Amino acid sequence: MTKNCLECNEKIIGREDKKFCSDGCRNSYNNKINKDSTNYMRNINNKLRKNYRILSALNIDGKSKTTKSKLLSKGFDFEYMTTILHTKTGNTYHFVYDQGYMVLDNDFYMLVKKDI
Repeated sequence: MTKNCLECNEKIIGREDKKFCSDGCRNSYNNKINKDSTNYMRNINNKLRKNYRILSALNIDGKSKTTKSKLLSKGFDFEYMTTILHTKTGNTYHFVYDQGYMVLDNDFYMLVKKDI
């Protein structure tokens, strides 16, 4: 039985479970599938990525404090997050993937990293 490459439709030589004729075809195929389908999705993913980079850069040790003005000066957008966590003690954490923050008094923020 002959199989054809999912990307270029060329005949595949090699292992029985092989789906692509080369690494280039595999990469091209997966890039097409994983591409953001609309500008709206792409823009949101870019904002989430930027927020994540900012939190990661400011929270190297896994727990730190910063100010709202510092976050804003780096371009942080408080509208974009992935999860909101309400604790039993009444605290609310906003997360961008595993990096999060909690609002403190006087425009300070506690930055945390979730153990995953």
